[in-house]
Amino acid sequence: MTPEEISALISAHLPGSEVSVASEDNTHFSATVVSDAFEGLRPLGRHRIVYEALGSRMGREIHALSLSTHTPGEWARLPGQGKESPRG
Repeated sequence: MTPEEISALISAHLPGSEVSVASEDNTHFSATVVSDAFEGLRPLGRHRIVYEALGSRMGREIHALSLSTHTPGEWARLPGQGKESPRG
């Protein structure tokens, strides 16, 4: 899988979200996801939503995924982020 494919899967599962995925080897990935769907959820609940988007690919095509999940408000308050999307 490529970062673009993973980003598309997450975006399709979380419409209106901002998604950025990176990988050096197309096996180990890191993703930043900003979505209104995370409002009121703890990190575990947020991660479950992202894992649902990837389904059986987790542990197969995607060996490892490091997640950073935020609501739009949380993202805007992060130092250096301002109003920019995770894509920069």
